[in-house]
Amino acid sequence: MAFESNFITFIGNLTEDPELRFTGGGAPVASFRIASNRRYNDRSGNQQEETTFLNVNCWRDLAENAAESLSKGDRVVVIGRVRVRSYENREGQTVWVTEIEADEIAPSLRWARAQVTRSSGSAGGSGGQGGSSGSSAPPPPDDDVPF
Repeated sequence: MAFESNFITFIGNLTEDPELRFTGGGAPVASFRIASNRRYNDRSGNQQEETTFLNVNCWRDLAENAAESLSKGDRVVVIGRVRVRSYENREGQTVWVTEIEADEIAPSLRWARAQVTRSSGSAGGSGGQGGSSGSSAPPPPDDDVPF
């Protein structure tokens, strides 16, 4: 296995409920946005705050579990890969998007408690969690992605 260095861990709050959709091939995909605030003092000593927003996509069992378990305002820990893609909007302009393809999503227990309920998994039995690599299956090809 080659060393992959494109991993990110991002902690933030959901800005909206996850949206669950299905590709043309039937693969579930959930998307949501998380926000993380950073407070700092500027050169004058005034406290400043900046907010970073990132879109998150997750696939298959992880998508279904996230859509069922998470809601707006929940604080989560997302581990995944950074993905930069572009598309052409309705005005014909190229728009660049930076997002996370999630491998793991967990509720943050810093200011909350969670109850874990194991799901039965997919029909294949692995639920995207098995195998020797420990990561979920790759997303479908770009021509089967619903966005």
